[in-house]
Amino acid sequence: MHDTPPPTRDAPVPAPGSGVTFVMPVLNERAYLARAVAAVLAQQFDGPREVILALGPSTDGTTEIAHELAAADERVRLVDNPAADIPVGLNRAIRAGAHPTVVRVDAHSELDAGYTARALATLARVRAANIGGVMRAEGRTPFQRAVARAYNSPIGLGGGAYHGSRDEGPAESAYLGVMRRSVLDEVGGFDETIRRGEDWELNLRIRAAGYRVWFDPALAVTYWPRESWARLVRQFHATGTWRGELVRRFGRRNSLRFFAPPLLVLAVALAVVVAVLQLTGVLSGVAALIGSLAYVPIAAYLALLVVIAAGPAGGRGWRDRLWTAAVIPSMHLPWGVGFIGGLLRGAHGTVDTSRLARNTPLP
Repeated sequence: MHDTPPPTRDAPVPAPGSGVTFVMPVLNERAYLARAVAAVLAQQFDGPREVILALGPSTDGTTEIAHELAAADERVRLVDNPAADIPVGLNRAIRAGAHPTVVRVDAHSELDAGYTARALATLARVRAANIGGVMRAEGRTPFQRAVARAYNSPIGLGGGAYHGSRDEGPAESAYLGVMRRSVLDEVGGFDETIRRGEDWELNLRIRAAGYRVWFDPALAVTYWPRESWARLVRQFHATGTWRGELVRRFGRRNSLRFFAPPLLVLAVALAVVVAVLQLTGVLSGVAALIGSLAYVPIAAYLALLVVIAAGPAGGRGWRDRLWTAAVIPSMHLPWGVGFIGGLLRGAHGTVDTSRLARNTPLP
Protein backbone atom coordinates (compact mmCIF):
# COMPACT_ATOMS: atom_id res chain seq x y z
CA MET A 1 0.00 0.00 0.00
CA HIS A 2 1.12 3.58 -0.66
CA ASP A 3 1.40 5.88 2.37
CA THR A 4 -0.17 8.86 0.58
CA PRO A 5 -3.37 9.95 2.38
CA PRO A 6 -6.68 9.50 0.55
CA PRO A 7 -7.95 12.55 -1.35
CA THR A 8 -10.11 14.83 0.77
CA ARG A 9 -10.01 18.12 -1.14
CA ASP A 10 -11.88 19.18 -4.25
CA ALA A 11 -9.87 21.09 -6.82
CA PRO A 12 -11.40 24.40 -7.91
CA VAL A 13 -13.46 24.46 -11.09
CA PRO A 14 -12.91 27.60 -13.22
CA ALA A 15 -15.84 29.32 -14.87
CA PRO A 16 -16.88 27.83 -18.24
CA GLY A 17 -14.83 29.20 -21.10
CA SER A 18 -11.97 30.33 -18.85
CA GLY A 19 -9.31 29.15 -21.29
CA VAL A 20 -6.51 26.59 -21.42
CA THR A 21 -2.72 26.86 -21.51
CA PHE A 22 -0.95 24.07 -23.41
CA VAL A 23 2.70 23.62 -22.44
CA MET A 24 5.21 21.63 -24.51
CA PRO A 25 8.96 21.13 -23.88
CA VAL A 26 10.74 20.88 -27.25
CA LEU A 27 14.19 19.59 -28.22
CA ASN A 28 15.17 18.26 -31.66
CA GLU A 29 11.62 17.47 -32.77
CA ARG A 30 11.73 18.62 -36.40
CA ALA A 31 9.76 15.60 -37.63
CA TYR A 32 7.01 15.90 -35.02
CA LEU A 33 6.60 19.50 -33.81
CA ALA A 34 4.32 20.93 -36.50
CA ARG A 35 1.85 18.03 -36.25
CA ALA A 36 1.84 18.18 -32.44
CA VAL A 37 1.08 21.91 -32.46
CA ALA A 38 -1.56 21.51 -35.17
CA ALA A 39 -3.31 18.87 -33.04
CA VAL A 40 -3.41 21.32 -30.12
CA LEU A 41 -4.77 24.18 -32.22
CA ALA A 42 -7.46 21.84 -33.58
CA GLN A 43 -8.81 21.03 -30.10
CA GLN A 44 -12.57 21.45 -29.97
CA PHE A 45 -13.59 23.22 -26.75
CA ASP A 46 -15.13 26.52 -25.71
CA GLY A 47 -12.71 29.21 -24.59
CA PRO A 48 -9.39 30.77 -25.51
CA ARG A 49 -6.16 28.83 -25.74
CA GLU A 50 -2.44 29.43 -25.88
CA VAL A 51 0.36 27.04 -26.80
CA ILE A 52 3.66 27.75 -25.05
CA LEU A 53 6.72 25.94 -26.40
CA ALA A 54 9.72 25.67 -24.07
CA LEU A 55 12.60 25.60 -26.55
CA GLY A 56 15.74 23.66 -25.75
CA PRO A 57 18.96 24.12 -27.77
CA SER A 58 17.92 22.10 -30.83
CA THR A 59 20.36 21.53 -33.68
CA ASP A 60 18.05 19.93 -36.26
CA GLY A 61 16.01 22.95 -37.33
CA THR A 62 13.33 22.57 -34.65
CA THR A 63 13.85 26.11 -33.32
CA GLU A 64 13.31 27.61 -36.77
CA ILE A 65 10.10 25.60 -37.18
CA ALA A 66 8.91 26.79 -33.76
CA HIS A 67 9.48 30.44 -34.72
CA GLU A 68 7.59 29.89 -37.98
CA LEU A 69 4.66 28.40 -36.05
CA ALA A 70 4.65 31.33 -33.63
CA ALA A 71 4.77 33.86 -36.48
CA ALA A 72 1.85 32.15 -38.22
CA ASP A 73 -0.45 32.00 -35.18
CA GLU A 74 -0.46 34.45 -32.26
CA ARG A 75 -1.73 31.70 -29.97
CA VAL A 76 1.69 29.99 -30.19
CA ARG A 77 4.29 31.55 -27.87
CA LEU A 78 7.90 30.66 -27.13
CA VAL A 79 10.02 30.58 -23.96
CA ASP A 80 13.67 29.60 -23.70
CA ASN A 81 14.82 26.44 -21.93
CA PRO A 82 18.60 26.59 -22.49
CA ALA A 83 19.50 23.62 -20.27
CA ALA A 84 16.87 21.42 -22.02
CA ASP A 85 15.63 20.04 -18.69
CA ILE A 86 11.99 19.02 -19.08
CA PRO A 87 10.75 20.11 -15.62
CA VAL A 88 12.51 23.48 -15.98
CA GLY A 89 10.92 24.01 -19.38
CA LEU A 90 7.49 23.01 -18.08
CA ASN A 91 7.71 25.41 -15.14
CA ARG A 92 8.80 28.26 -17.41
CA ALA A 93 5.95 27.60 -19.81
CA ILE A 94 3.41 27.35 -16.99
CA ARG A 95 4.59 30.62 -15.44
CA ALA A 96 4.24 32.30 -18.84
CA GLY A 97 0.65 31.06 -19.20
CA ALA A 98 -2.48 33.03 -18.45
CA HIS A 99 -5.24 30.42 -18.04
CA PRO A 100 -6.45 28.40 -15.00
CA THR A 101 -6.11 24.98 -16.65
CA VAL A 102 -2.79 23.63 -17.91
CA VAL A 103 -2.48 20.80 -20.45
CA ARG A 104 0.91 19.17 -20.78
CA VAL A 105 1.72 18.07 -24.33
CA ASP A 106 4.73 16.16 -25.66
CA ALA A 107 6.13 16.99 -29.10
CA HIS A 108 6.10 13.22 -29.75
CA SER A 109 2.36 13.15 -29.08
CA GLU A 110 -0.84 14.14 -30.86
CA LEU A 111 -4.13 14.84 -29.07
CA ASP A 112 -7.48 13.61 -30.35
CA ALA A 113 -9.70 16.56 -31.32
CA GLY A 114 -12.03 16.07 -28.35
CA TYR A 115 -9.29 15.41 -25.78
CA THR A 116 -9.37 18.76 -24.00
CA ALA A 117 -13.16 19.09 -23.90
CA ARG A 118 -13.49 15.62 -22.42
CA ALA A 119 -10.74 16.30 -19.87
CA LEU A 120 -12.30 19.59 -18.78
CA ALA A 121 -15.69 17.93 -18.32
CA THR A 122 -14.24 15.07 -16.28
CA LEU A 123 -12.11 17.41 -14.15
CA ALA A 124 -15.22 19.42 -13.29
CA ARG A 125 -17.28 16.29 -12.63
CA VAL A 126 -14.87 14.59 -10.23
CA ARG A 127 -13.20 17.80 -8.93
CA ALA A 128 -9.73 16.34 -9.61
CA ALA A 129 -6.52 18.37 -9.71
CA ASN A 130 -5.00 16.37 -12.56
CA ILE A 131 -6.36 13.94 -15.10
CA GLY A 132 -4.77 11.74 -17.74
CA GLY A 133 -5.80 9.07 -20.19
CA VAL A 134 -4.37 6.32 -22.35
CA MET A 135 -1.04 6.51 -24.17
CA ARG A 136 -1.78 5.04 -27.60
CA ALA A 137 1.62 4.34 -29.14
CA GLU A 138 1.90 4.17 -32.92
CA GLY A 139 4.76 3.78 -35.39
CA ARG A 140 5.70 4.80 -38.92
CA THR A 141 8.58 2.39 -39.52
CA PRO A 142 8.82 -1.37 -38.78
CA PHE A 143 11.06 -0.72 -35.78
CA GLN A 144 8.90 2.09 -34.40
CA ARG A 145 5.78 -0.04 -34.87
CA ALA A 146 7.44 -2.82 -32.88
CA VAL A 147 8.25 -0.37 -30.09
CA ALA A 148 4.65 0.85 -30.19
CA ARG A 149 3.37 -2.71 -29.82
CA ALA A 150 5.65 -3.14 -26.81
CA TYR A 151 4.40 0.12 -25.30
CA ASN A 152 0.79 -0.95 -25.77
CA SER A 153 1.39 -4.36 -24.21
CA PRO A 154 0.93 -4.70 -20.43
CA ILE A 155 4.25 -6.59 -20.40
CA GLY A 156 6.20 -3.90 -22.22
CA LEU A 157 5.85 -1.04 -19.73
CA GLY A 158 4.61 -2.83 -16.68
CA GLY A 159 0.85 -2.51 -16.87
CA GLY A 160 0.35 1.08 -15.68
CA ALA A 161 -3.23 2.33 -16.07
CA TYR A 162 -2.38 4.67 -18.95
CA HIS A 163 -1.09 1.77 -21.05
CA GLY A 164 -4.50 0.23 -21.53
CA SER A 165 -6.73 0.12 -18.44
CA ARG A 166 -10.46 0.45 -19.08
CA ASP A 167 -11.44 1.42 -15.54
CA GLU A 168 -11.98 5.08 -14.72
CA GLY A 169 -10.98 6.21 -11.27
CA PRO A 170 -8.27 7.55 -8.94
CA ALA A 171 -4.73 7.06 -10.23
CA GLU A 172 -1.16 7.10 -8.98
CA SER A 173 -0.07 9.39 -11.79
CA ALA A 174 -1.35 10.76 -15.11
CA TYR A 175 0.13 10.54 -18.59
CA LEU A 176 0.95 14.11 -19.66
CA GLY A 177 -1.87 15.55 -17.57
CA VAL A 178 -4.60 18.21 -17.62
CA MET A 179 -4.01 20.19 -14.42
CA ARG A 180 -5.51 23.01 -12.38
CA ARG A 181 -3.05 25.90 -12.31
CA SER A 182 -3.95 26.87 -8.73
CA VAL A 183 -3.02 23.41 -7.45
CA LEU A 184 0.28 23.49 -9.36
CA ASP A 185 1.06 26.82 -7.72
CA GLU A 186 0.11 25.45 -4.31
CA VAL A 187 2.38 22.38 -4.48
CA GLY A 188 5.28 24.25 -6.12
CA GLY A 189 5.13 23.00 -9.71
CA PHE A 190 7.54 20.45 -11.13
CA ASP A 191 10.64 19.53 -9.13
CA GLU A 192 13.50 20.87 -11.26
CA THR A 193 16.03 18.49 -9.67
CA ILE A 194 14.28 15.48 -11.29
CA ARG A 195 14.98 14.97 -15.00
CA ARG A 196 12.87 11.84 -15.53
CA GLY A 197 9.79 10.73 -13.63
CA GLU A 198 8.99 14.35 -12.82
CA ASP A 199 5.29 13.80 -13.53
CA TRP A 200 5.07 10.88 -11.07
CA GLU A 201 6.75 12.96 -8.35
CA LEU A 202 4.46 15.94 -9.00
CA ASN A 203 1.39 13.73 -8.72
CA LEU A 204 2.76 12.28 -5.50
CA ARG A 205 2.77 15.81 -4.02
CA ILE A 206 -0.67 16.56 -5.45
CA ARG A 207 -2.09 13.47 -3.77
CA ALA A 208 -0.19 14.21 -0.55
CA ALA A 209 -1.87 17.64 -0.52
CA GLY A 210 -5.22 15.83 -0.50
CA TYR A 211 -6.26 16.30 -4.14
CA ARG A 212 -7.40 13.66 -6.61
CA VAL A 213 -5.38 12.45 -9.58
CA TRP A 214 -7.76 10.82 -12.03
CA PHE A 215 -7.59 8.35 -14.93
CA ASP A 216 -10.17 8.51 -17.73
CA PRO A 217 -9.79 5.77 -20.38
CA ALA A 218 -11.90 7.81 -22.80
CA LEU A 219 -8.96 10.21 -23.14
CA ALA A 220 -6.43 9.04 -25.71
CA VAL A 221 -3.09 10.51 -26.80
CA THR A 222 -1.16 9.24 -29.82
CA TYR A 223 2.52 8.81 -28.92
CA TRP A 224 5.37 8.26 -31.39
CA PRO A 225 8.19 6.23 -29.78
CA ARG A 226 11.92 6.55 -30.48
CA GLU A 227 12.89 5.67 -34.05
CA SER A 228 16.09 3.67 -33.50
CA TRP A 229 17.39 0.92 -31.24
CA ALA A 230 20.21 3.08 -29.85
CA ARG A 231 17.83 5.93 -28.94
CA LEU A 232 15.40 3.47 -27.34
CA VAL A 233 18.15 1.93 -25.19
CA ARG A 234 19.42 5.36 -24.09
CA GLN A 235 15.91 6.51 -23.27
CA PHE A 236 15.11 3.50 -21.10
CA HIS A 237 18.48 3.51 -19.35
CA ALA A 238 17.97 7.15 -18.34
CA THR A 239 14.39 6.49 -17.25
CA GLY A 240 15.46 3.50 -15.15
CA THR A 241 18.28 5.49 -13.56
CA TRP A 242 15.88 8.21 -12.45
CA ARG A 243 13.39 5.65 -11.15
CA GLY A 244 16.21 4.27 -9.00
CA GLU A 245 16.81 7.82 -7.76
CA LEU A 246 13.10 8.20 -6.97
CA VAL A 247 13.17 4.96 -4.99
CA ARG A 248 16.13 6.35 -3.03
CA ARG A 249 14.09 9.47 -2.26
CA PHE A 250 10.60 8.05 -1.75
CA GLY A 251 11.01 4.35 -0.97
CA ARG A 252 7.85 2.25 -1.02
CA ARG A 253 5.72 5.08 -2.33
CA ASN A 254 6.97 3.69 -5.66
CA SER A 255 4.84 0.90 -7.13
CA LEU A 256 6.15 -2.66 -6.91
CA ARG A 257 5.95 -2.96 -10.72
CA PHE A 258 9.02 -0.70 -10.99
CA PHE A 259 11.15 -3.45 -9.42
CA ALA A 260 10.48 -6.06 -12.13
CA PRO A 261 13.17 -4.93 -14.65
CA PRO A 262 16.01 -4.81 -12.07
CA LEU A 263 14.99 -8.26 -10.87
CA LEU A 264 15.24 -9.46 -14.47
CA VAL A 265 18.75 -7.98 -14.74
CA LEU A 266 19.80 -9.74 -11.51
CA ALA A 267 18.33 -13.01 -12.79
CA VAL A 268 20.32 -12.70 -16.02
CA ALA A 269 23.50 -11.91 -14.09
CA LEU A 270 22.97 -14.92 -11.83
CA ALA A 271 22.36 -17.21 -14.82
CA VAL A 272 25.59 -15.99 -16.47
CA VAL A 273 27.59 -16.64 -13.30
CA VAL A 274 26.11 -20.13 -12.95
CA ALA A 275 26.85 -20.92 -16.60
CA VAL A 276 30.50 -19.85 -16.20
CA LEU A 277 30.88 -21.96 -13.05
CA GLN A 278 29.33 -24.97 -14.80
CA LEU A 279 31.49 -24.60 -17.90
CA THR A 280 34.67 -24.30 -15.85
CA GLY A 281 33.77 -27.30 -13.69
CA VAL A 282 33.50 -25.34 -10.46
CA LEU A 283 29.91 -26.53 -10.24
CA SER A 284 29.40 -30.19 -11.05
CA GLY A 285 27.12 -33.06 -10.13
CA VAL A 286 24.28 -32.19 -7.79
CA ALA A 287 25.56 -28.64 -7.32
CA ALA A 288 25.45 -28.07 -11.08
CA LEU A 289 21.92 -29.49 -11.20
CA ILE A 290 20.75 -27.18 -8.42
CA GLY A 291 22.53 -24.26 -10.07
CA SER A 292 20.54 -24.88 -13.25
CA LEU A 293 17.48 -23.57 -11.42
CA ALA A 294 18.93 -20.11 -12.13
CA TYR A 295 17.92 -20.62 -15.77
CA VAL A 296 14.22 -21.06 -14.95
CA PRO A 297 13.32 -17.32 -14.72
CA ILE A 298 15.21 -16.62 -17.96
CA ALA A 299 13.48 -19.51 -19.74
CA ALA A 300 10.11 -18.24 -18.49
CA TYR A 301 10.90 -14.71 -19.71
CA LEU A 302 11.96 -16.01 -23.15
CA ALA A 303 8.78 -18.07 -23.38
CA LEU A 304 6.77 -14.95 -22.56
CA LEU A 305 8.54 -13.06 -25.35
CA VAL A 306 7.66 -15.81 -27.80
CA VAL A 307 4.00 -15.71 -26.76
CA ILE A 308 3.84 -11.93 -27.13
CA ALA A 309 5.65 -11.89 -30.46
CA ALA A 310 3.50 -14.71 -31.85
CA GLY A 311 0.25 -13.12 -30.69
CA PRO A 312 -1.93 -10.60 -32.54
CA ALA A 313 0.14 -7.70 -31.12
CA GLY A 314 3.30 -9.16 -32.59
CA GLY A 315 2.64 -7.90 -36.10
CA ARG A 316 1.62 -9.46 -39.37
CA GLY A 317 4.88 -10.88 -40.73
CA TRP A 318 7.80 -12.73 -39.21
CA ARG A 319 10.00 -9.62 -39.36
CA ASP A 320 7.49 -7.71 -37.23
CA ARG A 321 7.36 -10.59 -34.77
CA LEU A 322 11.16 -10.74 -34.49
CA TRP A 323 11.36 -6.99 -33.96
CA THR A 324 8.75 -7.23 -31.22
CA ALA A 325 10.66 -10.01 -29.47
CA ALA A 326 13.88 -7.97 -29.69
CA VAL A 327 12.40 -4.64 -28.61
CA ILE A 328 10.91 -5.75 -25.28
CA PRO A 329 14.21 -6.86 -23.65
CA SER A 330 15.82 -3.77 -25.22
CA MET A 331 13.45 -1.80 -23.00
CA HIS A 332 13.56 -3.97 -19.86
CA LEU A 333 17.28 -4.63 -19.53
CA PRO A 334 18.59 -1.04 -19.96
CA TRP A 335 15.82 0.16 -17.64
CA GLY A 336 16.81 -2.44 -15.04
CA VAL A 337 20.55 -1.68 -15.32
CA GLY A 338 19.80 2.03 -14.99
CA PHE A 339 17.54 1.41 -11.99
CA ILE A 340 20.24 -0.51 -10.13
CA GLY A 341 22.78 2.23 -10.83
CA GLY A 342 20.37 4.96 -9.79
CA LEU A 343 19.42 3.08 -6.63
CA LEU A 344 23.03 2.47 -5.59
CA ARG A 345 24.66 5.74 -6.68
CA GLY A 346 21.84 8.16 -7.46
CA ALA A 347 21.01 9.73 -10.82
CA HIS A 348 23.58 12.58 -10.51
CA GLY A 349 22.01 14.63 -13.29
CA THR A 350 21.67 11.73 -15.77
CA VAL A 351 20.37 13.05 -19.11
CA ASP A 352 18.12 11.25 -21.59
CA THR A 353 20.52 11.52 -24.54
CA SER A 354 17.96 9.92 -26.87
CA ARG A 355 16.49 13.42 -27.20
CA LEU A 356 19.76 14.88 -28.43
CA ALA A 357 20.96 15.08 -32.01
CA ARG A 358 24.40 13.63 -32.67
CA ASN A 359 26.07 17.01 -32.62
CA THR A 360 24.17 18.40 -29.64
CA PRO A 361 26.43 18.96 -26.60
CA LEU A 362 25.27 17.67 -23.25
CA PRO A 363 23.88 20.38 -20.96
